[in-house]
Formats: sequence, structure tokens, C-alpha cells
Amino acid sequence: MHNPSEQDFIQQLSIDCVIFGYHNKALKVLVSKLNFTGDFLSLPGGFIYQDEDIDKAANRILQERTGITEIYLDQFYVFGTSTRNSLTFLDKLIALNPAMSLKNKESRKQYDWFTRRFVSIGYYALVDINKVVLQKTAIDESIAWYNVQDLPELIIDHNVIITKALASLRHDLDEKLLAFNLLSETFTMKEVQELYESIFDKPFSRNNFQKKILDMNILERLEKKFTGAANKAPFLYRLKQ
Repeated sequence: MHNPSEQDFIQQLSIDCVIFGYHNKALKVLVSKLNFTGDFLSLPGGFIYQDEDIDKAANRILQERTGITEIYLDQFYVFGTSTRNSLTFLDKLIALNPAMSLKNKESRKQYDWFTRRFVSIGYYALVDINKVVLQKTAIDESIAWYNVQDLPELIIDHNVIITKALASLRHDLDEKLLAFNLLSETFTMKEVQELYESIFDKPFSRNNFQKKILDMNILERLEKKFTGAANKAPFLYRLKQ
């Protein structure tokens, strides 16, 4: 793995990606366990080449972890407080990984590069979790989905980034028709309601919810979904073409 400080990255600028998926009636987010001794959990992220568009960099980072080339992606916030850096995280990591000595010049160079103040551009992505093929990079020990309502402690300010991404998703959900990026191509109205309830972490009235969604006039009703129960098969829907 090449040292980031030796590559042509824009210094002190990074991207952190909140990748949302949906499975078993739960909204999930993709989290990496870093390949070091210790429980260091992180959002998928990376850096931007000098000649690379920011959106292209975000897409590259997402493709590296999900294997998907066409992803709904939205830039939602820039995290840039004057005290934002990875000094505390790196010092703890080095303490638990003695091989990462700072005795030589190259190690000190990497430490200085990473512990400067970094401004991070936050993106959230919405994926059909059934299409994702999880892929580790050199820095990942493992990568897995976590329920957004039951997240462990992540490094630096990554829990704050997820909270901000979820707030942005809720704000944009209806205006940008975002929910349907998390579902399969066809779905029942019940599945849409369960998704909304997982995103907002609260129940909705069935009749009021269905009226709201149908009044948006964005769905095409298809044949009924066979469930094996007589006279109880729900209609399938999809977004209008």
C-alpha cells in the first residue's frame, strides 16, 4: 500500500461516505473495521487526487467498497472545525500497534501528514443492499452493515457524520424520492411504509401513509404479489418509468 503523503492527493482534505442500505426492516450503514490491533471502526473514506473531481473521488471510494458503479450519491455537509484532526485516534492506534514506531523519518512523515487538521466532505449514498458485493481495501480488516439505531463508537467524529447524514436523508426523502433507491425495483406499499418507519424511527398510520405516497403520483401499480394467503395478496408497485 502506498503512503498517502507520497501520492498526489490534495492535502488536508478528505471524503467520508455514509452508505445506507436497508434489510430486514432496518436501516443500515456500512462500517469498516480497520486492519490494526484494537477496535477501530470507521466510515469508508479516502482522499482526492489533485486532478480529480470531488464527486468522482466519492464515486471511486464507494465503488471500492460496494462493487456498484451506479449509486445514488449526495454531498450533504462539510466537516471542518478548527480542532478536527486524527491526533487522539492515531496516538491510541500506535500505542496498541508497537510496530508502528515513529523512530524513523518515514514514519514521522506519515504521522505528521495524518495528524494535521483535515476538512472532510460528507457524502451519503443509498444502495439496494441485495446488489452490494462487499469489498475490503488494504486498510480494512473487515467491512459490515450495522443498524443505524445501534451503532458502536467510531473513530474521530464519524458518529456525528452519520447523525448528520441521517438528518439530511430525512429532510430530502420526499422531495428527491430517495426512499426508492433502498428498495428493489418492485415493492409493496407495506414495504415502503416499513422503510419510512426505519428511517424516521417511528410508526406511521397505514391509511394516512398510503394516501400520502399515492398522492405523490410517482408509482405505477403492477400485478398482485402472491403470498399464499387467499384474497390477501398485496399489489406490487414501481416508480413510473
